[in-house]
Amino acid sequence: MWERLREMLIKEFIQVLRDPKMKRIIFLMPIIQVLVFGYAVTTDVNHVPTAVYDLDNSVASRDLIARFVRSGYFDIVENVVDAARAEHLMDQGHISVLVRVDRGFENTLNAGHSAPVQMIVDGTDSNTAGIVLSYGAKIANAYSQQILVSEMSRLHGRTAALPQVNLESRAWFNENLESRNFFVPGVISLLVMLITLLLTSMAVVREKEIGTMEQIMVTPISPAEFILGKTLPFAAIALFDVLVITLIAVFWFSVPVRGSLVLLFFATTIYLMTSLGIGLLISTISQTQQQAMLTTFLFFQPAVLLSGFMFPIANMPRVIQWLTYLDPLRYFLVILRGLFLKGIGVRILWPQMLALGVMGISTLWLASKRFKKTMV
Repeated sequence: MWERLREMLIKEFIQVLRDPKMKRIIFLMPIIQVLVFGYAVTTDVNHVPTAVYDLDNSVASRDLIARFVRSGYFDIVENVVDAARAEHLMDQGHISVLVRVDRGFENTLNAGHSAPVQMIVDGTDSNTAGIVLSYGAKIANAYSQQILVSEMSRLHGRTAALPQVNLESRAWFNENLESRNFFVPGVISLLVMLITLLLTSMAVVREKEIGTMEQIMVTPISPAEFILGKTLPFAAIALFDVLVITLIAVFWFSVPVRGSLVLLFFATTIYLMTSLGIGLLISTISQTQQQAMLTTFLFFQPAVLLSGFMFPIANMPRVIQWLTYLDPLRYFLVILRGLFLKGIGVRILWPQMLALGVMGISTLWLASKRFKKTMV
């Protein structure tokens, strides 16, 4: 058995690595993708292109606009002179925010009344628009508080102590609230699944298309040996990619790794059982490599959307939330973020590992049974 399995592994490694294009896909694509994801996938809102329509043009209005600039969240790209120009910039997508200060802003404040300031936000992206509006509200509230303190000081001849509530906040695990630390570990799960699904889903189909399946069927190799021979090389390649991606995440993007690296690779091995099993199952039910690739993406895209990588599972409808329990990505994302950011171990993560183990054994068993049927 071991001799046949060894020869099968040698044959698979030679078949995969002799193709220069395949080697670039296996080893270069993950590096490029993790760099692209690391820089592109972010929910941080900074340097929002902003236009100012200041009809008052007073000391008070300029002070308020300066606060927007100093915050670092808003970049003033133009001071417009009429509403038509502001509307044109918003329609063309050149600005995302318009801050409008009406005439009499400073006089209204000096008279002791509330002076309105209008902030128009491009609401195409509702999440970003909500964040931008909260930034603007904080800046306006801080400015209003300063005016109130100055007025009290003027009336009483000293700085009046105003009652207020100070919220002392502290973020655990991701102290600077950098979305990159949240998304980059998740990229590992996506790339591992994509690579293993693509490679294994075409493994059996390739044997059918090039005409070697009949030769394998007349050899003494068993279906279990065939399945192991098809999965172990891709598992080794995936583990190597995980190592490379982890090094990039730590040393390039400065993502902390607070948990055990041994546990990380152990959990990845369990996760690979599931992704490899699904890939082999797709391979056994497909007739051509093109069909296998299309089926792979048919599974991969919903798996990403339901995993919680981009959208919180808690915000999904109840029925969809139950459906996510069938998604292996869901469990592996919890493991990765727990190991990278929280530094937790098996005592906390064992339910996710158990779920992945059950899924992995089930999918490999189904793939093996399906392969037995195709051998008949």
